[in-house]
Amino acid sequence: MAVERLFESFAAHSDPAELLDALSTGVVLLDPALSVLHLNIAAQSLMAVGLNQARGRAFCDLFTDCANLHIALLRARDTGEVVTECDLALRPISTLKDLRIVDVTMTPVDSPGGARRMVLELADAEPRNRLNRNNALRARLESSRMMIRQLAHEIKNPLGGVRGAAQLLARQLPAPELREYTSVIINETDRLTSLVDTMLSPARPPRKAALNVHEVCEHVHRLLIAEASLGVVIERDYDPSVPEGRFDRNQLVQALLNLSRNALQAVGESGRITLRTRALTQTHIGIVRHRLAVRIDIVDNGPGVPEEIRGTLFYPLVTARPRGTGLGLAVAQELINRNGGLVEFQSEPGNTVFSVRLPLIADNAMTSGGAA
Repeated sequence: MAVERLFESFAAHSDPAELLDALSTGVVLLDPALSVLHLNIAAQSLMAVGLNQARGRAFCDLFTDCANLHIALLRARDTGEVVTECDLALRPISTLKDLRIVDVTMTPVDSPGGARRMVLELADAEPRNRLNRNNALRARLESSRMMIRQLAHEIKNPLGGVRGAAQLLARQLPAPELREYTSVIINETDRLTSLVDTMLSPARPPRKAALNVHEVCEHVHRLLIAEASLGVVIERDYDPSVPEGRFDRNQLVQALLNLSRNALQAVGESGRITLRTRALTQTHIGIVRHRLAVRIDIVDNGPGVPEEIRGTLFYPLVTARPRGTGLGLAVAQELINRNGGLVEFQSEPGNTVFSVRLPLIADNAMTSGGAA
């Protein structure tokens, strides 16, 4: 059906609305004044607004900052040309914390009176952008691995000295309760030594075992509580539906510790950190689709990741802190990658989220060229 006839059908409350609602692409129909005539279901979901709320309102009034899109709409309407804008950042007024990255194609349609109406096609650009980021990140991981292996070699020697000193100290301590502290030192040293051995042997597969991710999160939570300042609140928000997975526990603990300690440093003496888990279904990790996965979020209300390092944040020696080593995130990405997962992040002042995505049923993974 021609686009012109769609407007006539909608005015008569005919069936084409049902056809548009069946599309996965968001479709918006605007009158000559650029007010909303109709939104299909995909557009309502993407814009976080219902049809009754949007109908009759200026399209750009549905977003907090719509200047660039408004200029493009005027150009398409006034010139009669089809205009496409990619990677537009739109923030719906109904969900001020959520930023939508969309591709918009604006098609003007001449009406009998001479005024032009508009058909907008909206596509969520975030899956494509995530896939591009993931592919670029994977392509550069090998150089990061080489540097990490070199540093791991230098770290291994002092660990033996620390363990030996702790053992000698344990023999000199009279009280059993004091020797508990040396046991912690020895156990943590052994864990780090195992991690270093793994980093030095890239061909060695992770030592995976059935694991409850919440048990790992609780272990990380206890360590964070011990390290955090009194003004820092550390919360937990667990999804009880997350099943067990098969992971290397030491690698997962270290990766989450690195991410969580970054959050601690970001909030400083006072702030809020949340450990959050969510079960995911039919989700992509890179270019592989998994029927079931888990997302572990480390959320902080610090100042956010500086814009100038966001594109290289997971590379070794990249840091915004004067005394930072720039290794924590690179190591975390490497360890999660070895378990079939990926670390991603979103950041703005007051809300930074580092997300670890891990497959829960590896046998159900299917290679796909779809968006992440």
